[in-house]
Amino acid sequence: MGVSNNTMALLNFVGLLCSVPVIGAGIWLASKQDNECLRLARWPVIILGVLFLLVSLAGFVGAYWNKQGLLAAYLFCMASLLVLLLALLIFAFAVTRPDGSYPVPGRAYREYRLGGFSVWLRHYVADHWPQIRTCLSSSDVCQKLGSNQPYLTANQFFRTDLSPLQARCCKPPTVCGYGYVNPTLWNNPSNPMADVDCSIWSNDQSQLCYYCNSCEAGLLGNLRKEWRKANVALIVAAVVLIWVYIIGCSAFKHAQAQDLFRRYKQGFV
Repeated sequence: MGVSNNTMALLNFVGLLCSVPVIGAGIWLASKQDNECLRLARWPVIILGVLFLLVSLAGFVGAYWNKQGLLAAYLFCMASLLVLLLALLIFAFAVTRPDGSYPVPGRAYREYRLGGFSVWLRHYVADHWPQIRTCLSSSDVCQKLGSNQPYLTANQFFRTDLSPLQARCCKPPTVCGYGYVNPTLWNNPSNPMADVDCSIWSNDQSQLCYYCNSCEAGLLGNLRKEWRKANVALIVAAVVLIWVYIIGCSAFKHAQAQDLFRRYKQGFV
C-alpha cells in the first residue's frame, strides 16, 4: 500500500471516529422528553451519523486494499453527506436563532414567550400540538419536578433553575400571581386577567398548563436549548470532516498520478 493510500486509510479512520459524535448528538437529542413527543429531530441526525460511519468505513477499505473505484465513490458520497450536514446546521441555526425567553424578577428560571421563536417552529408545533400535548401529559416531566427534590417553601422553588418545559408547562405563568402550594399545585391568582393562560391553568395533574400557549413556548425553549448544545458537536465534526475530505481529495489525486506515472514508466521498459 503506497504512501497516498496510507494517508487515505488514516484519514478515513479519522472520519469514522468523527461519525461517533454525530451519532451521539442524534441519540442525545432523541432521548430528550420534548423530542420524544415532538419527533422533529428523532432520527435525521442519527441516520446522518450512521451514513458517515458507513461511507468512512468504505473509504478505509478502498484505501487499504487500493480499490480506486471504491475510493472515488467514497469521495462522491462524502461530499454529498457534508452538504447535507452543513444544510442541517444552517437550518438548525436559522430556526433556533430567535430566543423567546425573558427574565422574571425574583426567579432563577426564565419564562418563554411563544411569539419570540421562529415562525417555522411555531407553525410546526401548532400543527402537531394535540399529539404533543397528549404525549407530554402522559410523561413524567412534571411529576419529576416535585419528586426529585422536595421544596419546603416557595422561595426554595423560585430559586430553582427549571427547564423551559417545566417553567411553562408544569406551573402557571408568574404574571397570573398564583399562590404556591407545591411545584404543580397553585391557587388564588391575584391577577387572573393578566394573561389568557391564567384561566387555562388547572390543578388537575393531567392538565396543568398543557393547554396553555406558554407550554408551547416552553417546548420550543427546550428544543432551542438542546439543539444549541448538539450543534457544538456537529460543528466540530463538520470542520474535521471537511479537512479530512480536502486532504483525502489531494491524496486521491496524488495516488492517481503515481499510478499513471507507474503505467507510463512500465510502457517504456
